[in-house]
Amino acid sequence: MLLPVRQITVRGNERLSAAQVRELAGIAPEFGWLYYGSWRARGLLASPWVQSAVVTRRFPDQVEIQVTERKPVAIWKRPDAKTVMVATDGTALPQTGAPLSLPVIQGWGPARLTDALTVMRALGRYNVKSVMYSPSGLKVNFAAGSVWSGDVQALLKYAGSISMYPDKNLNIYPWG
Repeated sequence: MLLPVRQITVRGNERLSAAQVRELAGIAPEFGWLYYGSWRARGLLASPWVQSAVVTRRFPDQVEIQVTERKPVAIWKRPDAKTVMVATDGTALPQTGAPLSLPVIQGWGPARLTDALTVMRALGRYNVKSVMYSPSGLKVNFAAGSVWSGDVQALLKYAGSISMYPDKNLNIYPWG
């Protein structure tokens, strides 16, 4: 075997085990590096947990796999009644371990997951509990109070109003 791999180091993994990362990368001990191509490494990106990965060969016989995993930021109650965790980029993540205490996104009508995640990210400092969407707009609920707007841009532009009126239910309209 030419250039055998004898030591494989996995870094950055939290949800996936080192064995799962090695399997996704298609690397096993005593594997010949000359037969390893980028097409095998693409298997890492097949996992919804893996946001990015770098596979590096350290001569003479080591391989390091550095992964960046997606982190769940919300629980999405999908229109098909299934509940999934989602990452910042909207990727649905498989449920693992104990349920997390995350904001809930739900609604009806056309799916507005991207809008809900954008608003949730922008208003994160206000301790978002849930985001409800409908064809008429988005309602963000906090520990105390809420804010609604029919226009995402208006909501983001006037979000500072939340701190001026704590514990209130605000409606933000794009026309004033």
